[in-house]
Amino acid sequence: MSRLITTSEFSVVAGEIRRTEVMDIVRGVVFIGALLLAWISLTPFEDLSDMRVGDVTLGSNATTYAVYGLLAALTLVIVLRDNAPGLATLASPAFLLFAGWLCVSVLISFDPGTSIRRFSLTAFVIVVTACMPLLARTQRELMHWFSIAAIVLLVTCFLGILLAPHLSIHQATDPQEPGLAGNWRGVFGHKNLAAAVIAMVLFLGIYFIQAGNWISGVAVIAMASLFLLNAAGKSSLTLCFAVLVLSSLTSLVRSFWGRAIMLLTPLVLLNMLSIGTVMSDTLAQIAQLLPLDSSFTGRTDIWSFALQSLQPKLLTGYGYAAFWGSSAIQNLPEGKEWAAFAAHSHNGYLDTALGMGLPGLVLLIAALVFTPLRDFQSADEGGNNGPMAMLFLRIWLFGLYLSSMESFFLDRADPIWVTFLIAVFGLHYFARFRAREG
Repeated sequence: MSRLITTSEFSVVAGEIRRTEVMDIVRGVVFIGALLLAWISLTPFEDLSDMRVGDVTLGSNATTYAVYGLLAALTLVIVLRDNAPGLATLASPAFLLFAGWLCVSVLISFDPGTSIRRFSLTAFVIVVTACMPLLARTQRELMHWFSIAAIVLLVTCFLGILLAPHLSIHQATDPQEPGLAGNWRGVFGHKNLAAAVIAMVLFLGIYFIQAGNWISGVAVIAMASLFLLNAAGKSSLTLCFAVLVLSSLTSLVRSFWGRAIMLLTPLVLLNMLSIGTVMSDTLAQIAQLLPLDSSFTGRTDIWSFALQSLQPKLLTGYGYAAFWGSSAIQNLPEGKEWAAFAAHSHNGYLDTALGMGLPGLVLLIAALVFTPLRDFQSADEGGNNGPMAMLFLRIWLFGLYLSSMESFFLDRADPIWVTFLIAVFGLHYFARFRAREG
């Protein structure tokens, strides 16, 4: 009898081990698949020669919606099974208020149908990214998943450049921006998007080395650096170096307000010397003295138009994602016809105000600017301040700075937005739970 009991117990234990191993594989595949879906998308290597001036992406790809919907359900089931308390911590005042106002902006939208459709994909993405850091049991496991995804992305980009350069390098025959000819874009649709994502991947490479994974770290840094140089993403390169320097100084500046001043002052200056130049003649004159294009590659025109359009909708905005590419833009004066074809304002903070009004902008700043910095401070003070916490800080900070020149906040499945969100949620969890090393 005792032998039968022992055999039975062994079978139960063996079965449990097998189920655990299967779930480990499932969690890793889901994490890597979700990250590669965001980075590479379902339609990589777009043929830009088929695009015409006036094409605006409306985010109506049914397959993308379906895939993200299924992925959101799958990640939610896994996390609720294994780590429900972690997910429950997201019910914080900053997140809840921001989410609530976001829902209000959908309901009172100038174009409710468009807002609801676009918001559904954004909601799926938020669920997926909120669950992704909780899929890993240890930091080492998460590091391995990040390294696999980063190397697959970079290798895919380089294979495209070698085997299909007309689909991965901007061409002089591109009808929209022939002046970008020769700039690498890899799997992405534009070199600016490519440069921003690869800059974030570069932070991953640095993290791999700091965490002891030298082989992956060196490989990622080498490939990412080569790609960045050939993509000619000057803004991303500059911001990348600035973030590396400023984040390193957090080891010297220990107080929360000292770090807030050090890390967020450049954000204020970036917005003052960019979008602020169309609001103040003094700032415009200062910007002209700097060694940069005072028109910010034509962005001043679109900023001026967006600010004028915002004036009658300061409190509510036009509704989530319901301004650009919608009937809200009409009766355009001569010389402003381009506004009907613009996809965004090249400033995430301005686009947030256009969609959700000034209250929405204030709540976004509370949830995505101040809260993550407070989370990093809490993680640091709690001794949970290893290389991964620094990785999330760098990605978050890079995203904040980049949003002064580009617009990706709440932009559905945008790869920059997805990567930024993973960092925001990662900092949230690091402030509340001690992650096991391995």
